[in-house]
Amino acid sequence: MITHIVLFKLKDNSPQSVEETANVLRAMEGQIEELKSIEVGLDVLHSERSYDIALITKFDSMEALEAYQVHPLHKKVIEHMAKAREASVSVDYES
Repeated sequence: MITHIVLFKLKDNSPQSVEETANVLRAMEGQIEELKSIEVGLDVLHSERSYDIALITKFDSMEALEAYQVHPLHKKVIEHMAKAREASVSVDYES
C-alpha cells in the first residue's frame, strides 16, 4: 500500500475558501478507481507554521498512484489547487 499525503497552504484561508477547496478534494471520493481511501482534514490550530488542509490518500501500488496522478478528475483538482494554493508539501511512503 502507498500512502500519499499533501499539505496545502491556501492564498485565501478564510473558512469559506478552505471549505470550498476541501470539497473539491472530497469530490474525488468514489470517482477514481485507483484511489482506495481519501481523508481531507482541516487545520484546527491555525498556528504560524500550520497548513490549511491535509489530503491523505491510499493506493494499492505505485502504479495505482501514477494512474491517479494522470486521471482526468485529478487533473481538474490540480487546476483548482494551482489557483488556490500558496504552497504545498507532500510525502509518499509504503504503509
